Amino acid sequence: MDLSYTAQEEDFRARLRDWLADVLPELPERPDPLDWPGRRAYDTGWQRTLYDAGYADVHWEASPTLRMIFLEESERAGAPYVGANFVGLLHAGPTIAAEGTPEQRARWLEPILRGDEVWCQGFSEPDAGSDLAALRTRARRDGDHYVVSGSKVWTSHAEVADWCELLVRTDPEAPKHRGISWLALPMDAPGITVRPLRTLAGSTEFAEVFLDEVRVPVANRVGAEDDGWRVTMVTLSFERGTAFVGEVVACRRVLGELAREARANGRWDDAVLRRRLGRLGAEFQALWRLTQWNVSEAQRTGGVPGVGGSVFKLRYSHARQELYDAAAEVLGDAALDLESPWTRERLSSLSYTIAAGTSQIQRNIVAERILGLPKGR
Repeated sequence: MDLSYTAQEEDFRARLRDWLADVLPELPERPDPLDWPGRRAYDTGWQRTLYDAGYADVHWEASPTLRMIFLEESERAGAPYVGANFVGLLHAGPTIAAEGTPEQRARWLEPILRGDEVWCQGFSEPDAGSDLAALRTRARRDGDHYVVSGSKVWTSHAEVADWCELLVRTDPEAPKHRGISWLALPMDAPGITVRPLRTLAGSTEFAEVFLDEVRVPVANRVGAEDDGWRVTMVTLSFERGTAFVGEVVACRRVLGELAREARANGRWDDAVLRRRLGRLGAEFQALWRLTQWNVSEAQRTGGVPGVGGSVFKLRYSHARQELYDAAAEVLGDAALDLESPWTRERLSSLSYTIAAGTSQIQRNIVAERILGLPKGR
């Protein structure tokens, strides 16, 4: 494992840092966090800026190390995150780059990189969340199309998406981890109904999606028919492996802000709080080193993150919740103000032990694939 940077990587960091310093002051004001059409326009506009400057392909064409440097420097500079198109840039795009045909890569990757098309994720179902392989959404072959019926839930950004990475069951007689296929679903196809879901914080970035005899070309299948579970593992490895790089940097920044706020409002005198913030500082430093290790392993093994991403996801989810619990302690009564960014982040953090694979699922992966323990019966 090599956690050092080459001269070329440090040069990339320096050039990116200078470019961000020049371009960020010229950006328009960010839209309201609850205005998803406005956020889509803002986020895709930033993606087009990256594309024009030659940085857009860092999400999958560059090495894992350059991708990490890009996310690290972008967060430190306060640049917009991937936002409404995080599924396209961090999940679907890397999966298509790794598993798609030349025609599929030519069709979908460039529009994602340019910010022209936004993707959402159609994985979870009402009865298939943690047990994703229990999904029931059915795709029946009809000539050169699949006819898809079923429903999805917790579909991120479905209300502003052009495409959906969709898991369907193409062989209902096969064991549940087989008989699944990965499709690219056009969100304007007839038979699709999107119903937004309001979160605890009042936002609507999730939705239910209902599919009624929706026709999807067979050419939109990524990977072989009934091999979707393996393709999904590629998607999830990106989701858990490198997608959180910027968030770790953000959490370390928030921790520093919390310490400054505690000094300003007198809560720094509480030794228990100081120890709590100090332990969180060590926690996020360790998570950053784990991120570097995962990136190093991905670079060594061809670019796809491995099961170390589950170790990271498991600990990061809980550390993030602990961070914003500490923020509530620092804020005191002000922690009840829903207009406070830290309060909104605290509410959002509650989902992290569920989203992108529950903590229970991550523990199973660590136990079985890393520790070699037998599967439970």
